[in-house]
Amino acid sequence: MREDQGLLGPDSVAWRVIGHPVSLVGGLRSLIVQSLHPLAMAGVAQHSNYKHRPLDRLRRTAHYVAATAFGDTAAAEKAAATVRRVHSKVRGIDPVTGQPYSADDPETQVWVHAVEWHSFMAAYRTYAGGLSDDEQDRYLSEGVRIAALLGTPAEMVPASREEYREYFESVRSRLCISEAAREAIDFVLHPPLTRDLLALQVPLRITSAAALATVPRHLRAMAGIDRPSLLDGVTVAAVRPAAAAIALPVLRDAPALVLGRRTHGLHVAARRAA
Repeated sequence: MREDQGLLGPDSVAWRVIGHPVSLVGGLRSLIVQSLHPLAMAGVAQHSNYKHRPLDRLRRTAHYVAATAFGDTAAAEKAAATVRRVHSKVRGIDPVTGQPYSADDPETQVWVHAVEWHSFMAAYRTYAGGLSDDEQDRYLSEGVRIAALLGTPAEMVPASREEYREYFESVRSRLCISEAAREAIDFVLHPPLTRDLLALQVPLRITSAAALATVPRHLRAMAGIDRPSLLDGVTVAAVRPAAAAIALPVLRDAPALVLGRRTHGLHVAARRAA
């Protein structure tokens, strides 16, 4: 066991939640929901190459999540410093609201973190297993330390189920579906047949369908991506046994095909440390 267990450590709920392969479902869920915030979406639309290098973008994000959750303190801080350097250049004017945006804006940072951290938990609860009320609150409070790595004031970050409910309700009136958001959501739900994604079409489409099933209905209605409850039920029923199977030792290296070896290595190291 390594001496430095990082910011959270093997006893954290986050190691269990984010360490499960269904965290990829949570990651895609977060991309869908995050796009509905116009200022956050403007930064992605004007400064991201996700349409041209989608697998690289996905792997960079996955590595940041793994490094900050599972890495030692130095690895977490190094990953955060890299993101802060990139964020320092992400600023401009949102064409939807006419407001200035910045990736260093604390309110935008809270939105991105809260959606992502909550999405991992939503995917885990739906497909991997239950969490008690206390475990859910512990997990959400653990996320505050991760958010703070990017300079987000800890007092602004929700840290319990109740605080998350209040936060999501408070931001609801600011959400909307824009053309950029529509394109981003469609990209997640219907990944293009590009060279780097061609071999991953089946797992990505299954994962995106699983992600969609966990998005709140009022947000799906806003985005025009709602579907019958029966289809959600079929999706959940099909993905749950697959999620259990992929967590078995014989298959749990499969996510490396999507996440990349570097990120997968952090997951493996965390399993050994636990």
